[in-house]
Amino acid sequence: MSSDTPRTTRRRVLLGIGTGATVGLAGCSGNSDQGGTETATSSPTETPMPTETATETPEESPMGSAMVRVAHLSPNAPNVDVYVDESAVLEDVPFGAVSEYLDVPAGDRQVEITAAGDPGTSVFSGPVTVEDGMAYTVAAIGELGDGADQMFEPLILQDDNSDPGGDTARVRVVHASPDAPAVDVTVASSGDALYDGVSYGQSGYVEVPAGEYTLQIRGDTDGNDGDVVASFDLNLAGGQVYTAFAAGYLSPDDEPADTPFDLVVAQDTESGTMSDGMDDPAMVRVAHLSPNAPNVDVYVDGSAALEDVPFGAVSGYLDVPAGTRTVEITAAGDPDTSVFAGDVGVEAGQPYTIAAIGEIGDDADQMFEPLVLQDDNSAPDSGMARLRVVHASPDAPAVDVTIAAGDVLFDGVAYGGSGYVEVPAGDYTTQIRGDTDSNDGDVVAEYDVSLSGGQVYTAFAAGYLSPDDEPADTPFDLVVAQDTMA
Repeated sequence: MSSDTPRTTRRRVLLGIGTGATVGLAGCSGNSDQGGTETATSSPTETPMPTETATETPEESPMGSAMVRVAHLSPNAPNVDVYVDESAVLEDVPFGAVSEYLDVPAGDRQVEITAAGDPGTSVFSGPVTVEDGMAYTVAAIGELGDGADQMFEPLILQDDNSDPGGDTARVRVVHASPDAPAVDVTVASSGDALYDGVSYGQSGYVEVPAGEYTLQIRGDTDGNDGDVVASFDLNLAGGQVYTAFAAGYLSPDDEPADTPFDLVVAQDTESGTMSDGMDDPAMVRVAHLSPNAPNVDVYVDGSAALEDVPFGAVSGYLDVPAGTRTVEITAAGDPDTSVFAGDVGVEAGQPYTIAAIGEIGDDADQMFEPLVLQDDNSAPDSGMARLRVVHASPDAPAVDVTIAAGDVLFDGVAYGGSGYVEVPAGDYTTQIRGDTDSNDGDVVAEYDVSLSGGQVYTAFAAGYLSPDDEPADTPFDLVVAQDTMA
């Protein structure tokens, strides 16, 4: 990434959830076939989405496998869990989250979506067919409740993630706003229409030169000159594929939830390199774990790498040129309010996590700083999973982490400390305890965690143990990210 790239923002940049992401449903009808314009953007976007627990990957079928991701776009639905063939694959997914792709056996899969933590409250259950070698997004759209304008359902999209070419980006728009009419999408600089007359539930691809865009969402008219109801800045990198989900309520005051209209943009292809010509880059991801900090933007060498990152979000990995990089963290949308600026060294071919920890403000118990972690994403032994715990709770003492059955996973982890352990794959109830010599301190929190064989996970202990006594009401939580691709 070059230092002269201008800082650009868009309304929402999603961070990777760990294991899965929204995939278009196969056989979806009504895709638009509009032509492209001559504008695009220069910097890649990241797909954000936090998840409460790691998930278990269905075993591969001899018939091959498909890649499936999930997007939660139902504006009045609670956080959800997603099951494939009765196994939880994504848990506690919030509105606006788009997961990474998950390998799923090809064929007819039984998909169920439930309220998070409540498997008895099913909002959808039905078969979804996926073909070997294909990529899909399953988008939960519509509304819950008897008075819904659009009924809750999964929109299944087949994704075209083929290479659009080095100087070209492919962009898909998906209309998932239940109270919005058909829309045109135009480019502010030229007035050219990217998409014409996209109705609720419809989608379509267009290819454009890489670059920067301001997109305008307009009510559909024959001349594509309807009133602009929203505009969004969007950066598109050459050779990459993106999906922009128009979601939320256009008029939230008249609807059952205060979820405003937004453009949720996911990067569908993996290689979001920050500059061309990197022979052997480092891989860097960012975690926002400062419980009283606002959403943040992250800059590398003066260019925006991640934008509008909320607390608890863990991004996917971004390719970064090896060497000494200048990292700056600012309040989202306010580049002049810098909470950290400094140099970070990264080695070629190595993965890193930069975790924003501590607190902002003069009375901070722990000062805001980036915790730079070198990640061990090498394959664990057969049938094993590797788990790392990172202590990022500024008001919590040193902790022990035990299994409900009594075994000790981590002993005496202090604030800012971390460590790996390998365990047999499976489901665990982990307990967070105050540190004692015998690892039998009071249990302050416990969490269910599912670990798949051959995978690596990081569990960030974050938030405030006693939020009533702290500057923000951000309760203690265990944010689990899957570090390896399923």
